[in-house]
Amino acid sequence: MTRAVKPLVVSPEEGRQYSMGRMSASFVADGVETESRLSISEWWLEPNTVPPDTPPPHAHPEDHAFYVIEGEVSVQLDDTWHTAKRGTYIFIPGGTEHTFENRSSARAGFISFNAPGGFENQMPAIVEWFKK
Repeated sequence: MTRAVKPLVVSPEEGRQYSMGRMSASFVADGVETESRLSISEWWLEPNTVPPDTPPPHAHPEDHAFYVIEGEVSVQLDDTWHTAKRGTYIFIPGGTEHTFENRSSARAGFISFNAPGGFENQMPAIVEWFKK
């Protein structure tokens, strides 16, 4: 059997890095690696990363799944805020308005799975938006 998508192992320093002020993201699998089936990224927020240093409420056509790997992330889904501690899983169906921030005094991180892939193509514009 011939596979178009190959197995993939990505070490921490190999992801595509994006800096957005008090936030950063590392995209580790997307596009060609997954045939755009999904996009996997790791996001980090410095302590007390709140507006204007976070994205405004927004929606994407892709489904998102967040998994908090460190600290505590505050996530808004539609009009409701949720506190997500380490180990919390969050499912965000495509079209759901959402945003996130770190209201705590410790660094916070989460893994984001987006399906289908394609969200990664927006990252250069997102980085530019945060520079303004």
